[in-house]
Amino acid sequence: MAKTGFGRNARALLMYLFKTGKYDIVHYCIGTQYSAPALKKTPWRSIGCLPDNQAELQMLQQDPAVARMAGYGAHMMDKVIKEEKPDVYLGIQDIWGVDYSIDKNWFNKISSAIWTTLDSLPILPTAVDKAPKIKNYWIWSDFATKALHELGHKHVKTLHGAVDTKWFFNIGNTEKKKLREAHGIDKDDFIVGFVFRNQLRKTIYSLLEGFQKFKERCPETKGKSKLLLHTHFSEGWDIPKLASEYGVDMSEILTTYVCRGCKSYFVRNFVGQDKRCPVCNNENGLVTTNTTEGVSEKQLNEVYNLMDVYAHPFTSGGQEIPIQEAKLTELITLVTNYSCGEEMCEKGAESLALDFTVYREHGTQFKKAQTSPASICKQLTKVYRMKPKQRADAGLKARKWTIENYAVEAVGKKLEDFFDSCEPVDFDFEKEPEVEQKDPNVNVPVMDDDSEWLLWMYHNILKMRDVDDKNDGHKYWMKEMEKGMSRKDIEQYFRKVAMDENQKSNVQKVDFSDLLDKNDEGKRILYVMPESIGDIFLSTSLFKSIKETYPDYNLYVACKPEFSEALLCNEHIHKRINYTPQMDNITWLEGKGDHKGYFEIAFLPYAVTQRFLTYMHNGKDEVVYKDLKYENAPS
Repeated sequence: MAKTGFGRNARALLMYLFKTGKYDIVHYCIGTQYSAPALKKTPWRSIGCLPDNQAELQMLQQDPAVARMAGYGAHMMDKVIKEEKPDVYLGIQDIWGVDYSIDKNWFNKISSAIWTTLDSLPILPTAVDKAPKIKNYWIWSDFATKALHELGHKHVKTLHGAVDTKWFFNIGNTEKKKLREAHGIDKDDFIVGFVFRNQLRKTIYSLLEGFQKFKERCPETKGKSKLLLHTHFSEGWDIPKLASEYGVDMSEILTTYVCRGCKSYFVRNFVGQDKRCPVCNNENGLVTTNTTEGVSEKQLNEVYNLMDVYAHPFTSGGQEIPIQEAKLTELITLVTNYSCGEEMCEKGAESLALDFTVYREHGTQFKKAQTSPASICKQLTKVYRMKPKQRADAGLKARKWTIENYAVEAVGKKLEDFFDSCEPVDFDFEKEPEVEQKDPNVNVPVMDDDSEWLLWMYHNILKMRDVDDKNDGHKYWMKEMEKGMSRKDIEQYFRKVAMDENQKSNVQKVDFSDLLDKNDEGKRILYVMPESIGDIFLSTSLFKSIKETYPDYNLYVACKPEFSEALLCNEHIHKRINYTPQMDNITWLEGKGDHKGYFEIAFLPYAVTQRFLTYMHNGKDEVVYKDLKYENAPS
């Protein structure tokens, strides 16, 4: 799982629920192919949301809007629901990553819940519009729950993301001194920490300016105070450039390196990426920590324990799990008092609130927080001048508050209670849902405005009525037209996608084996040529040879229905069937593992360009070699 808030919440809760022994768990993993090998390592069933078939995957990736939703699970959700027949569905993601499931025919027929993050005002329209359709609607922080209540949606509840508290604790002063020594940090340095993904909403520039002001206010800290930025320096903000602008020397900034090979970690000054690991001598092993190459939970706890105070300035956030982790290590936390930060600054949480001014985010019109550097300076000074006992007492209270509100045991128990209260499912998963047919043949009206024309295509050909001019797909095609792509080419793509989607939905309603004769199992050959009329007509010249080579086999030929006339009355063909994208996968046709397949041999001549695996044929194909002799050939 990715080292993100959603990933860490999922890992903690899945392990907790698995250990109860009460549930059969299926984890539907975003951004991962259905049969990815890594998914076999989990003790529960894990499956990916993207197709294994490369041709199908490439088709999805041609339109960013389609690809984005497929990455969130929209493309294969119905297939997985039908296969797994769940008693409970729990959608945990940003609202735009799960809202597609709310209108499914099964959503309110089984016990379903949406558990999402909302971090800004006004609340995202989708989250408001969908609220009446969601019986169990949970938000990660009270900030958005209160806002939805004010809009009349009183059934919305707060359920915090879970933190596995066993990993995060204060290791004690003696061990802290040893840890600092191991990383070359002076035991008397005042370390200000920030654990964050280097995203634009994490306002590192406010912290840099506030840190510089703090040093000016407390000149005795010059050379004895450091920023520890546990983040990736190759995405988001250009931290070295910002540090230079605010007068913070890079010698005053520490960061966490992790080795790709041996997984050792080091806290040191930033000196670039891909550096030699001193432990395993991997020449390019060291990289600043990130969502794929990160530290372990044990190592992260040590990073927190190197700090004297934790600061978290941000524009908005769904929960910001590092704040809770820092509290668990008994650090005093400085938190922007907006969005989920409001809860972090409530009585008992023992945070020091950071002041902010409101600005509007361009495009979305969301209210966002601009954290005050002066407030950061003020609160850092307050912590720096605190007596050790005062800091320790506040840290203990912060840890207690966090365990009560965010521990995986507390959150997991609430999920258990929900699951155990769910009614038995009375739903026919085998009944295919009514799928609105796309319209690949509709006449496109004349429009001068490219944007309006694109929206019309989405709404009327693909029936994607939620698409607007802010949609990724819309933006993509607008840029393609700016580069010179013709409307004709885009229209052809939309019509092709519509035809493929219609064919796919129609095929799903029929078991493929029903299209084949029952008495020739084990004696079938398939020849696939989807298009065009010329290629299919030329292919007919091969059918006599195939029948002579395999006289005991029935020859099936697959093509798109609009080209089937080229196969009429061909005496060598046993049966013509419609081409489907699944036929690009030869193991689906010929069998693999537990799947025995439908044909002994499948020929895919349209794909023999090293694009697909096409040569297995269960080892039963016969290759005919002919000795060619040429008259008048030189001796």
